[in-house]
Amino acid sequence: MAGANTYLNDRERRLLESAVVGIAGAGGLGSNCAMHLVRAGVRRLAIADFDAVSRTNLNRQFFFRDQIGRKKVAALAENLRRIDAGLELRLCDVRLAPDNVASVFSGCSVIVEALDSAEAKAMFLNAALPLGRPVVAASGLAGWGRSLEIRQRCIGNNLILIGDTASDIRNGLAPVSPRVGIAAAMQANAVIALLLGEEL
Repeated sequence: MAGANTYLNDRERRLLESAVVGIAGAGGLGSNCAMHLVRAGVRRLAIADFDAVSRTNLNRQFFFRDQIGRKKVAALAENLRRIDAGLELRLCDVRLAPDNVASVFSGCSVIVEALDSAEAKAMFLNAALPLGRPVVAASGLAGWGRSLEIRQRCIGNNLILIGDTASDIRNGLAPVSPRVGIAAAMQANAVIALLLGEEL
């Protein structure tokens, strides 16, 4: 267990290492959430994204300058394996759509929604929630400051929503590392709590 988290007890380690976490999107939310999950002890991830790393991603995403132009799923896998070389990663270089969400995330214990647009988020939730697994989504994290407005809400039985549900890049707010990072860390924290059976 190359990346075993020495701060976990045996039960916690077993639960985290046996779970499969799905991540829909490998951008600001998804790449940073994946990094936090791996550092926390999760070793099995299914990551889906169709995009390539661009220069504008470097202000908030877990990528580096020499990875510009590479597919995000491949670049992210490389970075995550620098934390734990023994990860089991299922990489899906695909644009998510209603007809492929179920197959891409089959076998996942928890699914993280980390897509960019409101339309993509809505499509994904409509396709993922009927699968009956917990979904940890995010909405409202653009701009800076106001970090206390980023909250966690439990909606129904299977949806956890992170964010302020209001701030949007379409309102002229920039997506910058601190608030995106806070939301990604909160998503990872919610996933860990779910996997360990703790109350949210």
